[in-house]
Amino acid sequence: MPKHAHLRRRSLLAALALPALAGCTAPLPALTGRGITPEARVLLDRSAAAHGLPAFRAINDVSLRYEGEWAPIVGRLQPVLVDAGFRAGSEERLLPRTGLVAQAHTGPSGRKRVVRRAGPGPKGSVEVSFNDASSQDEDQRAAAALVADGYLLFLLGPILLAGGWPVARTLAGEVSGSEVIAVHGQGWTCDVLRIEASPGLGLSSSDRLALFIDREEGLMRRVRFSLDGLRSTRGAVAEVDVAGHVTREGVRWPTRFHERLLRPLPLPVHDWRLTGFDLNRGFGTAEIDGAAFSGRALPPATLLAEA
Repeated sequence: MPKHAHLRRRSLLAALALPALAGCTAPLPALTGRGITPEARVLLDRSAAAHGLPAFRAINDVSLRYEGEWAPIVGRLQPVLVDAGFRAGSEERLLPRTGLVAQAHTGPSGRKRVVRRAGPGPKGSVEVSFNDASSQDEDQRAAAALVADGYLLFLLGPILLAGGWPVARTLAGEVSGSEVIAVHGQGWTCDVLRIEASPGLGLSSSDRLALFIDREEGLMRRVRFSLDGLRSTRGAVAEVDVAGHVTREGVRWPTRFHERLLRPLPLPVHDWRLTGFDLNRGFGTAEIDGAAFSGRALPPATLLAEA
């Protein structure tokens, strides 16, 4: 590699690895007031209902299978968060009523298990193991909690923030105009709902979010979010587009996801798909919070016809 090209590459990596050195544009500006405005509350509740919040409350358990691809440079910049050796695909099990997420990741380096609980305490708890060896590494635990909470936000959207998950979050928010956005080649006119949530995603005390809620169906088509739950991403801002919704048991579930970094520099990050899906198998906590899934939680999620 020519010396000047090598230097350019090192400069790019340094810039991307230092979120605090962001430019002057603020993709998630501070709210203008405190608390959640009546207009924002109405928009959040209306969108949560459009996503199927009343029906979601009746669901006992959710089984998911995700598959996707990371942009190669991201794994070099954020190896703990991406964890490419273990996160090629995942089987995930959710118990919405108790706020329990269990993930079984697989990759070329082996198996990774994550158990994320809504409590005790406002930030909940997280357990991580690699090839059956428990990890107490602070960054690995913070990254696992951030990923688990982020995937809930991308999957559930406003349902997560409007009381559909048993986390006692304090919300401040306001409606910040509208934008026309393109998601997977389709245009949507969206109201922009800006939220500050405490606690935030993962182990963060708070995070800023912007939900882009379309005026046609009331669904969240894009979510922008801060990444303050991990030391190496603090100050960064990313967004995820969601598409390909299917309706199961009265709930709208997205099946296609695309993530891009906005700050410190624009960069495509991750494309992934929901490829397997089941509802109400009837499993409980004991079948998903151990060293491996068992009983009714054990079979892989049923392949989605749309996948």
